[in-house]
Amino acid sequence: MLRLLKLVKPSFKTALAIIILVFLQTIGTLYIPTLMAEIVNNGILQKDMAHIVTVGRRMLLVATLTGIVALMAIYLNSRFAADLDRRIRNSLFQKAQTLSVTDFNQIGAASMITRTTSDVTQVQQATIMLLSMFLPVPVMIIGGLLLAFHKDTYMALIIGSTILLFAFLAVFMGRKVMPLFIRLQEYMDLINQRLRENITGVRVIRAFNRVRYEQARLTSAFSQYAQTAIKVNKMFAVMMPLVMFVMDSCIVAIIYFGSRRVAGGFMAIGDIMALTEYAMLILFYLIMGVMAFIMLPRAQACAKRIMEVMDMDSLNDQFTCQRPLMSQTNAKISFQHVTFRYQQAEEAVLTDISFELYAGQTLAIIGGTGSGKSTIANLLLRFYEAESGQIFFDGMDIRCMEASKLREKIAYVPQKAFLFSGSIADNLRYGQKEADLAQMKRAAEIAQAADFIEALPNGYDTLVAQGGDNFSGGQKQRLAIARALVKPADIYVFDDSFSALDYKTDAKLRRALQQFLKDAALLIVAQRINTIIDADKIIVLHEGKIVGLGTHQELLQNCDVYRQIAASQLRKGELA
Repeated sequence: MLRLLKLVKPSFKTALAIIILVFLQTIGTLYIPTLMAEIVNNGILQKDMAHIVTVGRRMLLVATLTGIVALMAIYLNSRFAADLDRRIRNSLFQKAQTLSVTDFNQIGAASMITRTTSDVTQVQQATIMLLSMFLPVPVMIIGGLLLAFHKDTYMALIIGSTILLFAFLAVFMGRKVMPLFIRLQEYMDLINQRLRENITGVRVIRAFNRVRYEQARLTSAFSQYAQTAIKVNKMFAVMMPLVMFVMDSCIVAIIYFGSRRVAGGFMAIGDIMALTEYAMLILFYLIMGVMAFIMLPRAQACAKRIMEVMDMDSLNDQFTCQRPLMSQTNAKISFQHVTFRYQQAEEAVLTDISFELYAGQTLAIIGGTGSGKSTIANLLLRFYEAESGQIFFDGMDIRCMEASKLREKIAYVPQKAFLFSGSIADNLRYGQKEADLAQMKRAAEIAQAADFIEALPNGYDTLVAQGGDNFSGGQKQRLAIARALVKPADIYVFDDSFSALDYKTDAKLRRALQQFLKDAALLIVAQRINTIIDADKIIVLHEGKIVGLGTHQELLQNCDVYRQIAASQLRKGELA
């Protein structure tokens, strides 16, 4: 929690102003009972109306100034907490941009959302409570006890004993509640995960008629959260009456023993009223402090989860080399004996992969499901890091390049086409903000998307739903291809990006690409042979190893795996 508060160093002056204002507010609040005792002892009992009016005016002025100071403290406190919230979210977002896919898989998307939203909100609320409810408590306790001891030592001891009892209850409650708060946030992760699965997978759920099953799973997650929340609320339900009982007992004790002290001539009646007010204020602030203290464990648990993300050593950082490693070839891309396995996997996904891709050349990768085709694209973009071997870009080891600089030179079309909410134009400009309408139209024509875009009522200004759900799979794929073509790049990576296109559209697109990208390097991952039949080189992968490398005709002659794939997709005449 304290480490997160370091993020608001630029707001140090605001925090200092809040502390000063809270101190002044507490002093003003404590001064009012003293003035009231003065009115009773020296005004009402002495029947001195002028003294009552004078002290009453002073009390009114103190109350007004205290109220103004309190409003200023609340305002600055809210700004301070909002600034902390903004800085934490920005830091989390910036950190997320440096994490690899492996890091994200370790955290989980649902947990990352919870940490960025619910956890940060809990920390913000705790900060507000810490400054407005917990911070005044020490000042109130010390100031109130000093004034109480000044009035009567024996009565002050009653208040002090009550404070110790409160402290014991707070510590006991904190130890019981802390594990439950951690569990609540974990159940919140589970709820977010289930909700995300149900919303994004609603079509599959309905298609398999599993609505009731998913309802049961979601109800189970809600029930676990509710049961834990009920336990917390039960503790609060027991705690609050107990706190009120202790508070009322303290007041009764002050009145009872105070009346006896007054009868013995050791105290004045006004002093009992002042002591009662001191006790009420101290105990009231203690209750607020206990409430803030009880909320701190939950905020601390949330802060710990946030810091787990902030403290992660990104794989992209871990694998950054100390000195530049240069390749002896002038290839645009060069894989040299690259091996890769996923975390905690027993077998490697890719083993001893070596190939080169030159500018103006098209390199295709084909193979069965799970052969590691898309993994090659992911390694090139540094979504993952190779276990061994080296990957060179323009002769430099990519681990010696900033990931952002590397990706600026690559235009990428993912296997699963994804569009962002906004307009079609916004999506096409995603990789090139300065792109004009002519550039977008040219890219759309090559991607075979221009016809259906221009047929829409608003054309390129047509709004895109979240994830592109208002377009078909083929339309989304073509828009994703157009988005990549708008971006000027040295290498264009198409990760099985033509699978949703019919053969006629696929053929048109490939012909257009050959003319438009004749000077760039193309890396195409594909399942269909028709998509890669004209490639300069084709790599055939089988169980993570290269089992064939050559042109279409060469592979038909000397690669059994490629012939099997071709036989399953092409007619006999095409094979001949």
